[in-house]
Amino acid sequence: MAEPQANYPVTFNVKYPESSSRVLLLVRLFFGGMYVGIPHMFCLFFYAIGAMFVSFIAWWAILFTGKYPRGMFEYNLGLTRWLLRVQAYMQSMTDVYPPFTGKP
Repeated sequence: MAEPQANYPVTFNVKYPESSSRVLLLVRLFFGGMYVGIPHMFCLFFYAIGAMFVSFIAWWAILFTGKYPRGMFEYNLGLTRWLLRVQAYMQSMTDVYPPFTGKP
């Protein structure tokens, strides 16, 4: 895979695991929706509602100023980071439990 460009705000790097935990695989299979999906999706639901409002306001700001406000950009970027971490964990691409944050 090619190295990500430095000017991209989000890079999706998942290292190939040489070995994966069989226990975690079974836990994710049978209880993944409960112990990962429910708490993360509950938090992400409210984060996404905020992102809809932020995106609407940012659209107007971009229209009138020609710039994406930095704080609004970071907010939406955090949502994307968090969602990708949860998806990578649920799809068994990593054994690292995703943190409850959108920070890098």
